[in-house]
Amino acid sequence: MDLLNIFWLFLIFASLQPVLRQKMLESARLRMLHRIERLRGSRVIALIHRQETLSFLGFPLARYIDIQDSEQVLRAIKLTDPNVPIDLILHTPGGLVLAAEQIAYALCKHPAKVTVFVPHYAMSGGTLLALAADEIVMDPNAVLGPIDPQLGNQPAASLLKVVEQKPIDKIDDNTLVMADIARKAINQVKQTATRILSHHMDEAKAAEIAEVLSTGRWTHDYPITVEEAQELGLPVSTEMPTEVYNLMALYPQSPQRRPSVEYIPTPYSPPRNGDSSGKK
Repeated sequence: MDLLNIFWLFLIFASLQPVLRQKMLESARLRMLHRIERLRGSRVIALIHRQETLSFLGFPLARYIDIQDSEQVLRAIKLTDPNVPIDLILHTPGGLVLAAEQIAYALCKHPAKVTVFVPHYAMSGGTLLALAADEIVMDPNAVLGPIDPQLGNQPAASLLKVVEQKPIDKIDDNTLVMADIARKAINQVKQTATRILSHHMDEAKAAEIAEVLSTGRWTHDYPITVEEAQELGLPVSTEMPTEVYNLMALYPQSPQRRPSVEYIPTPYSPPRNGDSSGKK
């Protein structure tokens, strides 16, 4: 075999390697999903948004909740028997409000128990989905986030503040229009959250939680911890199954030249007496 043939074989192998690796990952994910379903007797749906890399060009691609996600999740819910519980594994920065609302309403309508697992974070629209659950299971260090609407890069609540604090003759027409849209957006999200939460608690408590989450009390990226979520009255526990973490490991971030975090990926036990690495 001459060098030219070897070179072409190398190119073919190099081009197929990412495809083969992706297929192996997808098979491993399906096996883990089946394992969780057998253990819990449920339909497991994973909505996991990692920054991915386009296979050919290698550009990073950020993922958010979009209409395609809502179509797929709604299809999965429709294929689930009414008596079968649904487990939704969430890892997302949020996304399109319309898509998140569609999924949340579909989860509310499912007769059997709905559990949302948040191993790391579910912000904005992801939090709206979590509100639809009968139980939210979070890692002790995981976070949710406010659901206050954003108009472009501007928080709707902040736009209203501008109109309220400045004389009307000092405000341009475009800002007034945006403020009107902001007021409608906040009311719509608050009403949606109230309706969703009312499936699991009385309407007064649901309206109280919706008010806190949707009206700009915090910045949009504020991390709502397990303790804060429980104080709000959300049905949050921290009994996260190990299999959920194992599934998350099968959704690696896009590779970098040098990893920003490195550690030995094995569990460590407390040092034994006399161990030089521990305290005396």
